[in-house]
Amino acid sequence: MNPRAIGFFGVLFTTVALHAAPPETKREPVTDTLHGVKLVDNYRWLEGDNSDPKEMGKLSPEVAAWTDAQNAYTRGLLDTLPGRKALEDRIRPLMEIGSITAPAMRRNRYFYTRREGKESQPRVFVREGYKGEPRLLLDPGALDADGLTALGGYWPSQDGKYLAFGLYRAGDENTTVYVMDVDTGHWLADEIPGKAGGVNWMPDNSGFFYERLADIKNPYSAQVKFHRLGTHQRMDPMLFRQYTKEENEKLATTWGPGASISRDARWMILSYWTGTSSNDIWCIDLDRWFRTGEFVKNEIMVGADATFGGSVVGDTLLMQTNHEAPNGKVVAVDLNNPAKANWREFIPERKDAVLDSFSVARGVIAADYQEKATTRYMLFDMSGKPLSNLALPGIGSAGLQTEEDRTEAFLTFTSFNYPNTVFRVDLANPGAAPELWERPAVPVDPDTVEVKQVTYSSKDGTPVTMFIVHKKGLVLNGNNPTILNGYGGFNISMNPSFSATLFPWFEDGGVFALPNLRGGGEYGKAWHEGGMLANKQNVFDDFAAAAKYLFEQKYTNPSKLAITGGSNGGLLTGTLVTQNPDLFAAAIVAVPLLDMIRYQDFLMARYWVPEYGTAENKDHFEFILKYSPYQNIKAGTKYPAVMVTAGENDTRVHPMHARKMAAALQAATASDPNTRPVLLWVDREAGHGQGKPLHLRLRDIVDQRMFIMWQLGMIPGKPVSALPGDEAAHAAAPIAAMGAMRSLSFNVKGMTCVGCAAEVEEILGAFDGVESVKVDLKGAKAKVNLRDGASPDVKAMVSSLKEKKFTATATGG
Repeated sequence: MNPRAIGFFGVLFTTVALHAAPPETKREPVTDTLHGVKLVDNYRWLEGDNSDPKEMGKLSPEVAAWTDAQNAYTRGLLDTLPGRKALEDRIRPLMEIGSITAPAMRRNRYFYTRREGKESQPRVFVREGYKGEPRLLLDPGALDADGLTALGGYWPSQDGKYLAFGLYRAGDENTTVYVMDVDTGHWLADEIPGKAGGVNWMPDNSGFFYERLADIKNPYSAQVKFHRLGTHQRMDPMLFRQYTKEENEKLATTWGPGASISRDARWMILSYWTGTSSNDIWCIDLDRWFRTGEFVKNEIMVGADATFGGSVVGDTLLMQTNHEAPNGKVVAVDLNNPAKANWREFIPERKDAVLDSFSVARGVIAADYQEKATTRYMLFDMSGKPLSNLALPGIGSAGLQTEEDRTEAFLTFTSFNYPNTVFRVDLANPGAAPELWERPAVPVDPDTVEVKQVTYSSKDGTPVTMFIVHKKGLVLNGNNPTILNGYGGFNISMNPSFSATLFPWFEDGGVFALPNLRGGGEYGKAWHEGGMLANKQNVFDDFAAAAKYLFEQKYTNPSKLAITGGSNGGLLTGTLVTQNPDLFAAAIVAVPLLDMIRYQDFLMARYWVPEYGTAENKDHFEFILKYSPYQNIKAGTKYPAVMVTAGENDTRVHPMHARKMAAALQAATASDPNTRPVLLWVDREAGHGQGKPLHLRLRDIVDQRMFIMWQLGMIPGKPVSALPGDEAAHAAAPIAAMGAMRSLSFNVKGMTCVGCAAEVEEILGAFDGVESVKVDLKGAKAKVNLRDGASPDVKAMVSSLKEKKFTATATGG
């Protein structure tokens, strides 16, 4: 047995006090009739305040209180599972491994992001020359005490003199763009709010084009604008805006505009996404716009069920498309005469591989192909003639950073057993070995794991590929704990990548499996369409077939299998919970869509109608109702253990999905909540997952891994019921049982006096082990940061607050 595993399992055999059952949830049935079918929704109230159609699901005090109770129940269970601190101690140094991105090259300046050790967020650096000393330009994590401010993108000017960059906070992705003078590091006065991004600089630094929302509360209000440096953004002219519902009856199925410009700023390429896998495309003569103010769109292709996009070289658009080429091709479009009849084939479609992307360097085109969900690079000259392959370190996933003015490029490569590494390459000499630029040190041995790619048959006989990873020498005895992860949607490919935090799982005998489900982009347009709209059930069947393959090949069995997925992958695992509850022991359903009858009414979800359909359409309603997880929960079913997560600040997928699903499953399951619980965790300081600081990502990984290990029988001991008591003791019981905690949270009501915040800080700060206290008057909350190893008396903290006439409850760590 692995000695590290002995150390882990040997820690903490103490039985701990927990809630025996989740908090009670009231039912308030609402009945809708859609296309002649009556649907009863018992938990509509958990959507929040729907009184304003423009802001559906606004958090109400009642829903907030219910969420706090659910969070306390979840924290109480997860934080007191035996061995949690030992697992956190194993995973923390793996989370603290540095990360780096390939640099953007601007003349002699090289811009990139890097995160080291305990830093909460990636920072932006620049080097003078590729071997120059790194100079820090921006540290988002230092802009607030909690490390919640994150980078939303960065865009150096063509000469490297200026850097535009975006920042947002607490996961809301509502990015504001700022501008920095790279020479001095000083921020200019320019500031562009409104989920801004997509910056394209003018070559003379006079300004830049960008995209933003006209109304931050309306995700369908996108604009393309021009900002002249040194002026206020209110003065920025609008070139194009998203169509209104009156102008376009298909507003519910459009993604809106996006723009790029040529290096010389002569041409703009404007796209308008009409679906998740289709867009219209035009070219605009910017010389004419600057001279006359006339924004004239010249049609390249409008109305086709295909994707179009690319790079401008001179007066030619090298355009990648899957129009009449399901696996993708590149055509050359004369922008002075862009009609389809004048297109010239540049790189023809391949039948054995899918064109994922291409990039332009001086005299060279680098085409990125996917072959069986792994990367291959093929180089072409500027006439489209094949040159050679670009040497890669192995079989895995790669990305290439190029610039039109040089053959120098930077290659990023990763695989399950190959840490993310950046190489410097010369595209004029593609056969030469790549030069190592940066590779963060990792405290694990990648050579200890074995990677396989297998092919299995889905329910309808379709062959599906899957990666399987485990430690070398693992005995296939049908009893290995296994994580099966999936996504299956939006033309997004699941490719090999390195995750150091999986290595403790491998060391303990665990298996990780990642299938390339239909709905993804691994095998071209037909593969994506095979898992969308009326074909969505294929995705769920592919995933279930993957589990059965793992059983048949003696990797594992249902009692040792956990399934995981986030976002669209959360819809996947949520559907498997309702369709195949006996196929696995545990499910992680992260930031998911689950009520597919009502999803399109919340946040930006109408953008996804081309992928999922909408219950407003009778034909769509029929196939959506058959699988929508929330509507297919059956009372009295022995469901597996389920952990549902959400971010309160999510601007993509509304947390109402997680709340309603958790409540319905808790009420319906016939499984014992002490052994097969349904847990809900709603992170109040996060969104869809982007920009989450290191310490919160560590907590989330440990939460999910502990939950899985408990359910797969990998840790000893089991939770028992809490003793009855008053509200404070009930809320504090799970928290007081924690080992080494990083922070505590309290709801504190009554902070209405002058100096109340300081008084709360003084009361809580007096307890041993408290590092700092932060009070949020508006949210009526207090957050206590603790020193390592500290475990203060939470019940006493609550009592001390009550003595001063504050109403207080502990809500979690």
